[in-house]
Amino acid sequence: MTAVQERHEEPTKSAEEQRLEAAARKEKQLKWFWRIMGYITVLGVWEFAIADILGLATGRTLDENLLPGPLRIVETFPDIVASGRFFTSFGATLTRIGVGFGIALILGTAIGLLTQIKWFENFFRDFQTVGLTAPGLVWALVGLIIWGFKPMGWIFPIVMVTFALVSVNIAEGVRSLPKDLIDMAKAFGTPQLRRQREIVIPHLAPFIFTAIRFGFSIGWKVTVLTEVFSSNEGIGFEMRVASQLFRLDEFFTWVLSFFVFALFLEKVVLQYFERRFFHWRQEVATA
Repeated sequence: MTAVQERHEEPTKSAEEQRLEAAARKEKQLKWFWRIMGYITVLGVWEFAIADILGLATGRTLDENLLPGPLRIVETFPDIVASGRFFTSFGATLTRIGVGFGIALILGTAIGLLTQIKWFENFFRDFQTVGLTAPGLVWALVGLIIWGFKPMGWIFPIVMVTFALVSVNIAEGVRSLPKDLIDMAKAFGTPQLRRQREIVIPHLAPFIFTAIRFGFSIGWKVTVLTEVFSSNEGIGFEMRVASQLFRLDEFFTWVLSFFVFALFLEKVVLQYFERRFFHWRQEVATA
């Protein structure tokens, strides 16, 4: 009895498909090339030329201690990590933004969904505008004046700044709901909760992710700003202490760490979950 081996050969790609794949690879390589070149250019100018440029603009030699370069900042980073302050400060800041933005996300989503009710939309519209236009510094100072160094002093400004952004994005999604589909669901007697779960929420998913992305980026900045005024720990607090003691190498180390970590959360964490959630779109597009 002879064994029969089945070979599953991949279908041969056409010349057009191979050309498109090659073009996509080349475009991706160019994108990463120019992105890396952007970082190299900025850091190179900062390290070797920014002091001379500012010196020419001000008419005097700029002390290196006033504007340390990237290499000195890299040398300072291990000292901050070894002191234990790095992880403690980042942990405190992440806890604050997690609590504050979590409350804002729940509140903003609920208000955005409730704008399906016309009188509620009109009732809350001006409050959303105020929340969007008011600077984060105003809410940070209000929180400091009312609650001081208590937790509500930093929860309040984060919520006030980010909830309006979340609710406005979701309200825009509500306005773009397919009215015919909603009317059809009502005509067939679909319960309200089922309409929300199977029609409204899937339609609002892109708006919710956009609200999370922009709301989190704004909340991240407001959290650090709040820590500068009304906190005794966190990244903002460390920036304030370093600037007051004229340890500008430490100050810029905290600033760059803040930027790098914010980019990591945005480009890696949030985009990963977004790709996983909307993976079905790619399948539909290639079907």
